[in-house]
Amino acid sequence: MKCGVVVFPGSNCDHDCYHILKHIMGWDTRWVWHKDTELAGLDLLVLPGGFSYGDYLRAGSIACFSPIMKAVADFAGRGGLVLGICNGFQVLTESGLLPGALMRNRSRSFICKFVDVRVETGGTPFTAACDPGEVLSIPIAHADGNYFADEDTLKRLQDNDQIVLKYCDASGNVTEDANPNGSRLNIAGIVNEKRNVMGLMPHPERAADPALPGADGRRLFDSLLALA
Repeated sequence: MKCGVVVFPGSNCDHDCYHILKHIMGWDTRWVWHKDTELAGLDLLVLPGGFSYGDYLRAGSIACFSPIMKAVADFAGRGGLVLGICNGFQVLTESGLLPGALMRNRSRSFICKFVDVRVETGGTPFTAACDPGEVLSIPIAHADGNYFADEDTLKRLQDNDQIVLKYCDASGNVTEDANPNGSRLNIAGIVNEKRNVMGLMPHPERAADPALPGADGRRLFDSLLALA
C-alpha cells in the first residue's frame, strides 16, 4: 500500500496519521504538500485532522481551494482511496466530494473525548474487517462535528448504505444521549456512492498505536490490509 498524507497550513494531525501508516502499518508513506498538483503512484490518500488555514471563514472552506484538491478529486474519480479525518471530513464536504456539511457542535463548545461508534456497514474498503453492529471506541476532538444534510440526502445515504459509522452507547444503542455533537441520524462517518471516499469525525489514528490506550481505530486500517 502506497499512502500519502496531505499537509495543509494549520494541519496538526498529519504526523499522527503518518506515524500510523508508516510505522505501525508498515506502508510506504509520503507527505503531500497542499500546493502539489499530482498524486501519481498512490493507493491511499489521507486528509488529516487539524485546523487547515486556521479554520478561518468556516472549517475546511479555504482548504478546498488548495491546488491539491483538484488532484484529490481526479484521484478519487479514478477509484483511488481517500480518507478524510475530522478536518479532512470537513474539507471533503466543502469540496463536494462527500455530501452534507459539518456544522458547529450543538453545545457550541469544543469536545475532546473517547466516544463509541457503531459500524453500520462492512461493505467499504475502510470497514471490510469490521462486523456490522460492531462498537468501536475512538476519540473525537472537534468544535464543528455536527453533520447536517437535508432529508433527500439523508434518504439517499440510507438507501445506498453510505452511512458507515453512527454515534452510540457502549452497547451499540444509537440514542440522542450518545450523540456528542447533534449530528443528524447520529452520523459519525459516511462514504461516497463509489465507496472509495470516506469521511469521519472520530480520529482512528489516535487509537491505533499499541503503545497508547485503546486500539479500536486500528480496525479501519486493518480493513485496508487486503488491498495492501
